[in-house]
Amino acid sequence: MTSPLLHAPLGFGLGLRPPHYAAILDEQSPLGAEIDWFEIISENYMIPGGRPLYFLDRIRERWPVVMHGVSLSIGSTDPLDLDYLRDLKALAHRAKPAWISDHLCWTGAHGAQVHDLLPLPFTEEAVRHVASRVRQVQDVLGQRILLENVSSYLQFEEDEMREWEFISAIAEAADCLLLLDVNNVYVSSVNHGFDPEAYLAGIPARRVQQFHVAGHETSPDLLIDTHDHAVPDPVWQLYRSAVQRFGPASTLLERDDDLPDLDILVQELQLARDHQASSLKAAA
Repeated sequence: MTSPLLHAPLGFGLGLRPPHYAAILDEQSPLGAEIDWFEIISENYMIPGGRPLYFLDRIRERWPVVMHGVSLSIGSTDPLDLDYLRDLKALAHRAKPAWISDHLCWTGAHGAQVHDLLPLPFTEEAVRHVASRVRQVQDVLGQRILLENVSSYLQFEEDEMREWEFISAIAEAADCLLLLDVNNVYVSSVNHGFDPEAYLAGIPARRVQQFHVAGHETSPDLLIDTHDHAVPDPVWQLYRSAVQRFGPASTLLERDDDLPDLDILVQELQLARDHQASSLKAAA
């Protein structure tokens, strides 16, 4: 399940959020020792100085860090934002992340940003377009990046393939890695009525570097990827399948809204450890 393409797994991590800075760095607390690594939102630290960078530097001294962006807009038809890439590379020089990721989506066009992760049509033209841009980004950064599958609430009439085929084609054409968001797979499978296990089966295992697990909101008509709930049982079940198929990839528990205290997230992170361990044991 491993290949020279992939970095060694980091274990089980949390998204680094400002309300938790003090608790993470409290040397009298055992909580920090229960977290293997942190994922930062790149844009929150692409600044000249101040409190966020102060805490990032202190945390980076003790834990591995990865960078996860929300503004690359890799699917847009706008030219790549070279100023953004320059600032991203500068942050990577400072934070020395294990890897850099962003989303397989577009977030704006004609110079306007909508600050949302919008889906792409699953077409051969989009594969060529996105793969070309990923290669340019990787040339600038000097390393492979990870692309994350997004949740979606619509499909295009122009679609020529399934989502997992689209992701696989881009990963191979761009020679990039993948961040498999298990919650997003589950949310989209319910919204669009596909088999999430077929999705996993269509993803190239040799390119899956990281998992995301998270909660979502349930409405009468669809599921919404909100990151404001604990991980529900169906997502844990799909995570177990992903572990059996892709191995013990680095696992990140995402929580962005209705943020609980750090000890609650550490308890949930232990659930991920337990699910991974029992899944690997069952697969042995």
